[in-house]
Amino acid sequence: MIPMKRVMIMILAVISLVNLVSAQDSTTDLRNNIMFGLKAGANFSNVYDIKGEGFVADPKFGFAGGAFLSIPIGKYIGLQPEILFSQKGFKAKGEILGIISYEYTHTTSYIDVPLLLAFKPSEVFTLLIGPQFSYLVKQRDVLANTSLTQEFNNDNLRKNTFCFLGGADINLSKLVLSLRGGWDIQDNKGDGTSSNPRYKNVWYQATLGFRF
Repeated sequence: MIPMKRVMIMILAVISLVNLVSAQDSTTDLRNNIMFGLKAGANFSNVYDIKGEGFVADPKFGFAGGAFLSIPIGKYIGLQPEILFSQKGFKAKGEILGIISYEYTHTTSYIDVPLLLAFKPSEVFTLLIGPQFSYLVKQRDVLANTSLTQEFNNDNLRKNTFCFLGGADINLSKLVLSLRGGWDIQDNKGDGTSSNPRYKNVWYQATLGFRF
């Protein structure tokens, strides 16, 4: 799992940024406007609920980017659907039959479609929470040891995954800093014939966006 120390650092950074921006008088209140935006950034992902041949999973970085639409229901509440290209995965080390050491890098590329409920207590700060549908478009696995490097694809993983997502947006007029945390509710096993360990994705996401 991703260390809690890093989570606390992210939370403290968000609080500090909110306090700084709240002190500025020039912020434009756009909470009643329908806004379209584009954003890009990074995922910091790992896996949980692991079941299979034992290994220690380490987090990895991946790209995240796409579009979002802010739809006000009122000044203080709204909906925010998004569509993102999102890379997740993990790194692992282990042993096969207690003899052969290996390093394993697993990268999955998804189309993520969150449907988020937005709470807007101020023009600067927005809280978001809701479900997410993820569709697996590509998988890349690299298994390596001192004598072998192999890339392979596995068609037996689950393509459609239901997830849950929460986070916050820091609104600097038309610039938006977005922080998210999400986790899969369904595991990856698909039809059950995959040789990959059973797991569920968990990730943190930071993006910078511009809204129109």
